[in-house]
Parts: sequence; C-alpha cells; structure tokens
Amino acid sequence: MLIYPRRTYLFGIGRTLSNKILKEINIAPGKRAKDLNEEEVARITNYLQKSGLKLEGDLRRDISQNIKRLMDIGSYRGSRHKKGLPARGQRTRTNARTRKGTKRGGMSVVRKAEPAKPAVKPAK
Repeated sequence: MLIYPRRTYLFGIGRTLSNKILKEINIAPGKRAKDLNEEEVARITNYLQKSGLKLEGDLRRDISQNIKRLMDIGSYRGSRHKKGLPARGQRTRTNARTRKGTKRGGMSVVRKAEPAKPAVKPAK
C-alpha cells in the first residue's frame, strides 16, 4: 500500500501531474521528497525544464495579470475582485467569510456611557 503525501511542493503541479511525471521518469510515487537522492532530484528538474510548464513565480504572475486585466476592462468578474467578493457566483448573504473577511457585524447595540449629571443643590 502506497501512502501519498497530502501536499505537493511546487505551485502549479498537483497530485495527478506529479504522479504522471514520476511514472515517466521511473521514480516510486510513494517515495517522500526527503528520501530522494541527488540523481533523482536532477531527473525531476531536467524533466520540468524540458516540459515548458509554467511553475511558481511565472504562474503566479500570469494569474495576477489575468485578474488585473479583468479589473481594467471593467468586467463583472473584475469588479468582484476589486470589491473583494466571490467572483464565481457564490452567495454572499451568509458565508463568503474567506473573501469578505472574518470580521462580522453583529446586531448588538453598544451605547456610550453617559457622563454623570452634576448633583443639583436644593434651593434655600
């Protein structure tokens, strides 16, 4: 039984693609990253360089440029990104805490403490 690690180390490479790459370069998919020797790391690096995949910084830059383009042309999705709201049709009346933030406005009313009134002296 093979136990696959729960997270991948490179942005842009998920579990399916990593299994495909490991199968092509003949490395056991259950092998942990810390157990790889230098030769195996070199094979993975060479494969990724030859494949032409966008990874890490290049991929992050492309994604941010796409979002910026949507905002610049004034599309609906771009306006949702500007406002910090969900862009894919999710409801916002409840939930949406990840995009809107965790701060919640409650219904409780907080009153300011009224200053104490000066004591009125009785007239003589």
